[in-house]
Amino acid sequence: MIPASATPFRGVYAATLLPLREDGTIDAPGLARHLKDCTSTPDIVGILCNGHAGENHLLDREEKRLVVETARRAIGAEKIIVSGVLSEDVAEACRHARDAVAAGADALLVFPPFSWAVSQDAEAIVAHHRAICASVDAPVMLYQSSVGSGGMAYSLPILEQLLRLPRIVAVKEGSWETNAYDRHRTLAARVAPHVEVMASGDEHLLPCFAIGTTGSLVSLAAILPGSIGRLWAAVQAGDLGTARRIHAAIQPLANLIYGRPPAGRATLRLKACLVMQKKWSSCRTKKAADILSEQEWRELSQALECALAMELECD
Repeated sequence: MIPASATPFRGVYAATLLPLREDGTIDAPGLARHLKDCTSTPDIVGILCNGHAGENHLLDREEKRLVVETARRAIGAEKIIVSGVLSEDVAEACRHARDAVAAGADALLVFPPFSWAVSQDAEAIVAHHRAICASVDAPVMLYQSSVGSGGMAYSLPILEQLLRLPRIVAVKEGSWETNAYDRHRTLAARVAPHVEVMASGDEHLLPCFAIGTTGSLVSLAAILPGSIGRLWAAVQAGDLGTARRIHAAIQPLANLIYGRPPAGRATLRLKACLVMQKKWSSCRTKKAADILSEQEWRELSQALECALAMELECD
């Protein structure tokens, strides 16, 4: 639920993970506990569920609906729920969007289908978003993908068209490069100043926050909610010293999770961090074959230990 005192949709959101049983089904009670845990600090205003970290592309329609329903019951009275929409087929994407709103999502985040990485088709991209916006009575967020993701990263002309669509309220800006982030932020300020531009590259939070942002939607906040929320609050308050100390503590972990190849293993690494914290019993993903080597597990554990010392300080 959007707090009456809040400026929608500013603030830090935890892009949540999905606890699974050993047979690959969703552990709904475990998910509810995870959602409550990563929104327990007041600096976290809500969650992004059914995102990339939430394994959206590997979930069926009913599983996506269950995730939102679980979120609504667990935290919906106090926190904002944003649900990701990802489908290659626009009609199916519209159905998923309607499902999410009916299940209790406060807003939607439209991800670019993976096939768009091959090439950009401006008309098809705009039509995809326009159809989803027309299918629901809810705010919609855009996802600006990494500069390394090919056609999934919108060009400036395409982004300008998307920013002008009705219902668009924010951009999850994940360019993963600070200059591109600043160009997109400047464009939005010019053509759609009502749209929030939220720096969401987990490895680049401090520089993008310092350039200027109205919030963030990041999976790092699902394991370090206190640190990420406090980092944003410190930059907003002009307390660069505190922001630098938090950055120094969490950056090595962020680099191991997101910067180490293969990048597609980031979700597994995030889940492993929750197991290391004894919050989860399993780091199983929908890709059951995903495993971490003993060496990577040790390196993650060491970096997490340093980050958790800062997390305790931020609580």
